[in-house]
Amino acid sequence: QVQLVESGGGLVQAGDSLRLSCLASGRTASTYGLGWFRQAPGKEREFVGGINRSGGTSVKGRFTISRDNAMNTIYLQMNSLQPEDTAVYYCAARAGLIVASANFYDFWGQGTQVTVSS
Repeated sequence: QVQLVESGGGLVQAGDSLRLSCLASGRTASTYGLGWFRQAPGKEREFVGGINRSGGTSVKGRFTISRDNAMNTIYLQMNSLQPEDTAVYYCAARAGLIVASANFYDFWGQGTQVTVSS
């Protein structure tokens, strides 16, 4: 079992930056690929990016992802936020390389709300 806890969401203005954190715990948490997804009201869950246990990343243009293995934490740095970035952001884990489909992730956090005002 892997437990994931996101934090760092909030209300910001367009153009601001925000950093989300995801703390992964569990005996094998450090061996999992970790991804970030977001879901806006009425829309499907969307892959934002992820990081493999090796450190390799895949992420959208304005965002960056980093991983602190010692702290079992990954971070999603979001810059130049826009109202269309408003969503609940989820951290997810899978026992393999990160992929863009939410269907292939085994564990999910509870999500953290990000709201960007214009």
